[in-house]
Amino acid sequence: MVRLVAGVDSSTQSCKVVLRDADTGELVRMARAPHPAGTEVDPEAWWVALQRAIAEVGGLDGIAAISVAAQQHGMVALDAQGRVIRPALLWNDTRSAGAASELVDELGAEELARRTGSLPVASFTITKLRWLRDAEPAAAARVAAVALPHDWLTWRLRGYGPGPDSPLGPVLEALTTDRSDASGTGYWGAAGYDRELFVQALGHDAMLPRVLGPGEVAGRTPSGAIVGAGMGDNAGAALGLDARAGDLVVSIGTSGAVFAVSPSPTNDPSGTIAGFADASGAFLPLVCTLNAARVLDSIAALLGVQLDELGRLALEAEPGASGVVLVPYFEGERTPNLPHATASFSGLTLGSTSRPNLARASIEGMRCGLAAGVDALRAAGISPHRLLLIGGAAQNEAVPAVAAHVFDVPITVPAASEYVADGAARQAAWALTGVRPQWPVATTATMDTAHVPEIMRAYAAASGTAAS
Repeated sequence: MVRLVAGVDSSTQSCKVVLRDADTGELVRMARAPHPAGTEVDPEAWWVALQRAIAEVGGLDGIAAISVAAQQHGMVALDAQGRVIRPALLWNDTRSAGAASELVDELGAEELARRTGSLPVASFTITKLRWLRDAEPAAAARVAAVALPHDWLTWRLRGYGPGPDSPLGPVLEALTTDRSDASGTGYWGAAGYDRELFVQALGHDAMLPRVLGPGEVAGRTPSGAIVGAGMGDNAGAALGLDARAGDLVVSIGTSGAVFAVSPSPTNDPSGTIAGFADASGAFLPLVCTLNAARVLDSIAALLGVQLDELGRLALEAEPGASGVVLVPYFEGERTPNLPHATASFSGLTLGSTSRPNLARASIEGMRCGLAAGVDALRAAGISPHRLLLIGGAAQNEAVPAVAAHVFDVPITVPAASEYVADGAARQAAWALTGVRPQWPVATTATMDTAHVPEIMRAYAAASGTAAS
């Protein structure tokens, strides 16, 4: 008899649910439901989308286990009755940039990196709590518990929450999380929660979710399905890819991310590397950019083409785009930490201003921002032997081709899949069986590096960053 497990990816833009065979990993069904746009969202919208997506895959009857991966960092503030106090501030809400600077000034970069592995930036939960304390003190005073998106959804799936629709009621002590998501708060380190930092941000102590270990069971749904610990989205992608030490993952989604599985934690007081944990018991040092796939969307719209045509145009241009460089800070930037920056083209001449060069510069600019992350991970002692390129944009033929010119690492392009949801499904199977699944991962392309260092040098000059 086939045992089915469900994996959830509650991302910024939508909720995806995949059903897979617990033993083979074979995809059985999947569904998606949209999330509202914006940088603050009522968590109830995520719950509604999750219920809709679950219904579209046939409901939870017959599902042996389920696990939730979700966007990291988002602040879900609950009162003593388990009610959401205000809309959740998402990772891409930059209003807490000033709060991040305050915390670094108060505590020191070296001290924060030592205690948590990361330097807080506007995306981190700790900075959002400080913003709440200062901007909405009455709301801050009501905070009895702080959860992250996956924590809250896992809690709800298990039957907890406010109101008559939650059979087990608002039991805040039942909140759970995992190492990967806890590590993105700014008040958790390899030794666990740092309550002093939490209070420094919010102004008082409050309930925090219990941190579960790899493969640990969070509980059960009211229908009896096992609920896994859940995880942050990047850890979900790493688990979905079955990434191991030596694998470097570059993900091109709403944001861009470069991360690697490491057996030991990192500590970067510059703030370039976030010292996150993964979902397997190891660590996931990560560099994140705010501007990724939407860069291509923007330039494609500017040129009046679809994304596939943008790729074809880019391949008509030579590497380096005849000196045209796009610094793609359209929505500010997280790495480097420039929350109020804007984008710019440089190197434009009458001869170089062509549609192919603009198309290629858009892809090179997006890739160079992430290549700087690869260099940072190498400097921290990470030695990658291959680069896994994922995200919707990775399936555009020009993106891996350009990546081979920008990254000095052999590239593998896994087949298109919902890897964050797949990681959650793997974790659900792990919770069900007690063993980490060894499901195969299909690939569509591999390529040796064809590194052109001049591309990165031109980008470094245009962006004011150091070239490798």
